[in-house]
Amino acid sequence: MALQMAAAAAPHNGDPHGSPIRRSDGVKRGSREMGALRDKMDGDLKLRGRSDSTRATYLRCARSFVAHYGKPPAEMGRDEVRDFLLHLIEERKLKPSSYNVYAASLKFLYSHTLERPEEVAWIGTMKVRHRLPAILSVQEVERLLEELGSLKMQAMVMTAYGAGLRISEVCHLCVEDIDSRRMVIHVRRGKGDRDRYTMLPRRLLETLRAYWKAECPPGPELFPGRKPGTVIQRDSVGRALKLAAQRAKVHKRVHPHALRYAFATHLLEAGTDLRTLQVLLGHASIRSTARYAQVSPAMIRRTKSPADRLRKTAPPQRRRSKARLPRAS
Repeated sequence: MALQMAAAAAPHNGDPHGSPIRRSDGVKRGSREMGALRDKMDGDLKLRGRSDSTRATYLRCARSFVAHYGKPPAEMGRDEVRDFLLHLIEERKLKPSSYNVYAASLKFLYSHTLERPEEVAWIGTMKVRHRLPAILSVQEVERLLEELGSLKMQAMVMTAYGAGLRISEVCHLCVEDIDSRRMVIHVRRGKGDRDRYTMLPRRLLETLRAYWKAECPPGPELFPGRKPGTVIQRDSVGRALKLAAQRAKVHKRVHPHALRYAFATHLLEAGTDLRTLQVLLGHASIRSTARYAQVSPAMIRRTKSPADRLRKTAPPQRRRSKARLPRAS
């Protein structure tokens, strides 16, 4: 994760959350200067309470910026930042949401780590168009679960859908977070570094017990990675879901967060109130929760229009025009 700014270059396809691709040869790998800068930026992010995921993403974006020019950021300024951001838009065709992450990373780097805020004070954010997602049906979720290749993936997908967790929250669950006595899941350090409790459905508990009995994870992590003490990478879940969608012939866009969309929408359709759903999802603002109400066709169908309360009226009669006498010539 180092901002060994020479090391790894830009994330794949411009995605700030992606894996790094080939490195730049313009800066020597392992440079003490770059290593110190990386450590300072990481420390500055920690001091401002940024999550592990945010820190990793900002550091990747900063690496990409340095790799693009092949020289330390201290030797660059406003012009290089501007040209790089234009490059992201015009050459790499980044979506506004991805562009905004790069912009935020560079603003942080120059404002806090390099203490040169005047170089980036002009940077704004691009307006993100919010499209309504296509919601998976219950039957489609069932087909996805049937086509997953391993019990571990099945347990993770069931956890994301059954408890409404973000995939990063699923990956970081520990065994002790599953409270089968009270039938709740303890989500630690969710988005915004907030803890919360969410539901533990009996069907999910059965799946987790079957997974535990079959694989018996050796450490505290419920879904460990390949190396001891690590957790599984969320990209693995995305790849497994994509393959399962192909096998199950689910033609909607399937990704880990689609399971959380489905959880929220299906609960709303079942009559769950927005405030309860807000707590389950861990939203700081109920406005974030209210977005899910926009994508529920069942809720729209159940809502009565005021037009249905109008009295039935007869169709208007076509008026006959009076015959006119011919004008005298």
